[in-house]
Amino acid sequence: MAAIVWLVAGVLLAAAEMFVGELTLLMLGSAALLTAGVSFLTDAPVVVDAVVFAISAVVLMLGVRPTLLRRFGTPPPTPTNVDALTGKTALVLEPVGEHDGRVKLSGEVWSARSLDPGEEYPEGATVYVMKIDGATAVVWKGP
Repeated sequence: MAAIVWLVAGVLLAAAEMFVGELTLLMLGSAALLTAGVSFLTDAPVVVDAVVFAISAVVLMLGVRPTLLRRFGTPPPTPTNVDALTGKTALVLEPVGEHDGRVKLSGEVWSARSLDPGEEYPEGATVYVMKIDGATAVVWKGP
C-alpha cells in the first residue's frame, strides 16, 4: 500500500513540475518514485521509506539538479536591439566615407561610416554592418 502512495506522489510531483520549471518538484518526484520502488521490493516500514526518500531527495537536489540547471536552465543568448544589427545588410542612401554617410538598415535611416577609413561607398551600394558604434553603423562593402 505504501508503494502505491509513493508512486502517486512521485507522478503528481513530476507532473506539477510542468507548471513551475525549476526542477525542484521533478527531483522530489524522482525521489518519491525511487522510494516507491524500494518500498515495493522490500516491503519495509514507513520509517525506512522516509529515510530512503530523504536521502534520495538530498542527493538529487544537491547532485543532479545543479547540473541540469546549468545544462537546461539558461536559454541560448539571442541578440536583441543593437546587437541584432551586426551582420545585416544596409542600403547606402548618402555616400558613406570615413566620417559620415547615411544607410537604411532594418527600415530605419542610420548615420554610417566605413570600417576602412580609406574606402567610400556610393549611393545605392549594399554594405554589411560590422558593428554599431553609438548611433553610427560601421559598415563594410565586403570582398
